[in-house]
Amino acid sequence: MLARIPKFFRSFYFLFTILFLVWMFFFDSNDFITQYQMSKKLSELEDEKEHYMQRITQVQKDREELLSNSALLEKYAREKYQMKKPAEDLFIIMKKEDKAK
Repeated sequence: MLARIPKFFRSFYFLFTILFLVWMFFFDSNDFITQYQMSKKLSELEDEKEHYMQRITQVQKDREELLSNSALLEKYAREKYQMKKPAEDLFIIMKKEDKAK
């Protein structure tokens, strides 16, 4: 039966090369599956980084607007943090939730 297999396929170098390739493709710490997963994760993180960079520029722009305009700063403080002047009364109107949900 061993005689039916060509001599080239029985050579040490061929068998060692096949064994090396199997090791590198499946068992090594940097195999193809791991490389694919890391590449996918990297692209997700780059997209997330781009999103946060855009968000940072938007927040910086909003901050500059708030610091330069005192009327806008007062409006923001009243709406966001329910701040009021000492002589004012603050009324918060909340919508009633449906209990049928």
